[in-house]
Amino acid sequence: MRAALSAAGAALLQAVLEEQDDGYCGPRTGCGCGGQASYAGSRPKTITTVLGPVTLARAWYHCAACKSGLAPRDRQLGLLPGGALSPGLAEMTALAGAETSFARAAGLLAGLAGITLSPKTIERSAEAAGAAARAATAAGASAIRERRIVPLPPPAPVPDMMYVEVDGTGVPVRPSETAGRTGKGEDGKAGTREVKLGRLFTVSGLDGDGKPVMDQGSSTYCFSFDGKDALAGLVQAEYLRRGGGHHRQVIALGDGAAWIWSMAESLYPHATHIVDIYHAREHLSDLAAHLAFITPDPPAWLAARSEELDAGNVQAIIGAARQYPLAATKAAELDTKLGYFERNAHRMRYADFRKLGMFTGSGAIEGGIKAVIVQRAKQSGMHWTVDGAADIIALRCQQASGRWDELWPARATQTADLRPAV
Repeated sequence: MRAALSAAGAALLQAVLEEQDDGYCGPRTGCGCGGQASYAGSRPKTITTVLGPVTLARAWYHCAACKSGLAPRDRQLGLLPGGALSPGLAEMTALAGAETSFARAAGLLAGLAGITLSPKTIERSAEAAGAAARAATAAGASAIRERRIVPLPPPAPVPDMMYVEVDGTGVPVRPSETAGRTGKGEDGKAGTREVKLGRLFTVSGLDGDGKPVMDQGSSTYCFSFDGKDALAGLVQAEYLRRGGGHHRQVIALGDGAAWIWSMAESLYPHATHIVDIYHAREHLSDLAAHLAFITPDPPAWLAARSEELDAGNVQAIIGAARQYPLAATKAAELDTKLGYFERNAHRMRYADFRKLGMFTGSGAIEGGIKAVIVQRAKQSGMHWTVDGAADIIALRCQQASGRWDELWPARATQTADLRPAV
């Protein structure tokens, strides 16, 4: 029954499309290279839709300058550049390809929708959608930063606090993507490329125990493989888009890396800085291990220092560590370990932060990295190109941010009366 209905639907869809014009727009039309393409007759194209294949005649133009051809009707129908899938089917492949491996996505489409596509077709279609989403995101971010687009203030009631958290993780890539890069492997070569992720969310209130509660659906994401400066530009745009400056309090929460605080000071200088308490505890454990040979009761010493850390009394930790006479390498290493606490003392006032109803752990960004990146891009046996990984992560960010419909590239160009059909 499903096969019969799909075949009938495909025939009906083709008849509807054939009643419309073939996209002819005069003897010449603009080409993407900046030149003029000349009319070169009509060419058929078979498009695979959610109902099956349909074949359409399209006016074809050829550009003498760049030696390429184009069909204006492809753009009118919302087809991705060079694509042979209808917008509806391209969106389905993007959803499936962003969610799971391309081979498994092919099986899901076949089993759930009766649509047979090869894993390679799904890969190409999903990555093309992701590339278009990346381009749209970059263009939008640039327009916001340059004030060509001025976002409206957030609707009332404005959430009390906005959090901005950033972190990074390595994505396994092909050897060609790490040529000349040093890494942590036994051979000294890199096997991954770092992707940095930003997560912005709001908090409007506390739960019954006085702990902050993330506003449901308030998280949005941005990412970059191009380093901290590239991420900073995207975070700045997202911060402004989300109404940064209208919230009573902005909090930058991170693991203590210097680039995180530099970004915060540059983009939202009025923000409260908080070092993730779990990373601080790891550094404290490392400090205790360094002094274990000289402290009378190492476990008790660590327990006492942990209480001081929870209270935000970093100076007590520094004083307790400095009282032991060390020399040479041991003294230099102690200076390095205590430097972490000395630089971040004002970011470790955990008792005060808790009284103000603030998060002290960076679980939000760590959870975001797992959900957005690890679950799809860091599975066993995966080795990506950087562009391929970026395209799929772009789709996952788009979906996790609740902006799929807003950013889906085909929707903006698809003719309104064809949306229900294709």
